[in-house]
Amino acid sequence: MRIPRIMIAAVFSVAASVAQADPGFWRYEWPNTDFEITSVENWTEILSGGPPKDGIPALSDPSFIDISAETRIGDREPVITVEIDGAKPRAYPIRYLTWHEIVNDEVAGVPVAVTFCPLCNSGMTFDRRVDGKVLTFGVSGKLRNSDMVMYDRETESWWQQAVGTGIVGELTGVELTQLPTWMESWAEFKARNPDGLVMDQPGWPRQYGANPYVSYDSSRKPFLYNGEMPPHGVPALARVVRVGDKAWTVERLRDEGEVSEAGVTLSWAGGQASALDTRNINKGKDVGTIRVRDVAGNDVPHDVMFAFAFHAFFPNGDWMLGS
Repeated sequence: MRIPRIMIAAVFSVAASVAQADPGFWRYEWPNTDFEITSVENWTEILSGGPPKDGIPALSDPSFIDISAETRIGDREPVITVEIDGAKPRAYPIRYLTWHEIVNDEVAGVPVAVTFCPLCNSGMTFDRRVDGKVLTFGVSGKLRNSDMVMYDRETESWWQQAVGTGIVGELTGVELTQLPTWMESWAEFKARNPDGLVMDQPGWPRQYGANPYVSYDSSRKPFLYNGEMPPHGVPALARVVRVGDKAWTVERLRDEGEVSEAGVTLSWAGGQASALDTRNINKGKDVGTIRVRDVAGNDVPHDVMFAFAFHAFFPNGDWMLGS
């Protein structure tokens, strides 16, 4: 794997981070965060990912264009699809989320946070409303179990992206509502939504369309992760589909095509490139598109994440490995 600069910088910061990762240290950087309220029991779990607070710039109120006007995105590139009644379907390209990780937006009157953590392959969309207040999320620059720690600008509480839960500060223990969105190829989105919208390219100087984590999802070990490896011989960076506290391996879904159990139906279809394989995202290996629906055919909130991350955040979770 070609280690990007963001990772090299983080390697040199690990020793200091581990030694000083306690509330007393973090208060200097986060004077407005209430560290007396937290669910974190071991502060050495919180590490610097390299960039400082907002060093990875989250986006707010992005611009959108008609899909017919978009010529830069490759057909196999992944996008996060948000479909909410009352608004045209929207595609949030991973080529942008890789560099920004969070997009604060509003769709059909619903304030949403579209998120993607490259180190865990975790792409989820949350409702930004908490107790009647609309939150705006940023990237803290911190990692826990290799997963992005978000923060809200209103209270500067910290949030674990992989589970959508407050972990430090005033909003500790609060759970964001996850929306039923999914990741699919740009070609799939266009074919299903000819009148849809796609997020326009941000105005930041970034190499959009290029993957800074070349061959990461072929690595044997995750970055900045010291926890247990997954059970049952599942490789650490194998993709799994998480629904609640249950996980299905994408390998099983690829082999079977469709699986119906535990009240949901999961399907796999080829054509979506990995965003964490080749330098050119569009040329990445085929990881397929996953859809998860309930017995009535409605889309179900889920995540396609790496196996190590599922085990880290759901150590007692169920592995749906089949017979």
